[in-house]
Amino acid sequence: MIAKQLQKSLGYQFKDEKLITEALTHRSYSRNFNNERLEYLGDAVLDLIVGEYLYKLFPEAEEGMLSKLRAALVNEESFDKLAKRINLGKYLLLSLAEENNGGREKPSILSSAFEALIGAVYLEAGFEKAKDIALKLLKEEYPEITPENLLKDYKTTLQEITQAHFGEVPEYRLINTKGPDHKKEFEIGVFINNKEYARALGKSKKAAQQEGARITIEKLKKELNL
Repeated sequence: MIAKQLQKSLGYQFKDEKLITEALTHRSYSRNFNNERLEYLGDAVLDLIVGEYLYKLFPEAEEGMLSKLRAALVNEESFDKLAKRINLGKYLLLSLAEENNGGREKPSILSSAFEALIGAVYLEAGFEKAKDIALKLLKEEYPEITPENLLKDYKTTLQEITQAHFGEVPEYRLINTKGPDHKKEFEIGVFINNKEYARALGKSKKAAQQEGARITIEKLKKELNL
């Protein structure tokens, strides 16, 4: 059975093994049979799942706040965390080059595969099953979903730290872009006093900057004993 332990972690066993294989196949492994279409579908399904969940969780919240909360949960960083909860990277089909490049740990690859997996569950078992799986993982990763917990701005936090300890603001440099126009990936470097502290990938420059800021904050906490 394909990815038996993964299906056990999900609490769902696929009837169509081709479907789960497709969800786990990165484009580096196969150009003609990969998870990009399922990723597209899963992204829309997860958007609805989380949107409905937040709508019911915060009955007094206005549309603007709900949109901000959803954006804090429906993104690469969040889906990367959910993918790692089920050890998704272990089961991916990657090219040797991508494997050697640390593909099994890349947030962009893991988050996309998670979306594809949810898309596959939706296709085979319907919305309610996809919702059960996604919300179970979401609640495990985010046991306290509140505006205060979710709406963290890592760039603002990093700027406060660097101004206090270095008298400088961090600089975000675009290192590289790759992929077609409809699916670009941005690599951002975070520099303080011209020293590089982190590099991060994201589906947008903003997402990559936030991830880079988050990584830098973790490094500075150790470096400065914060």
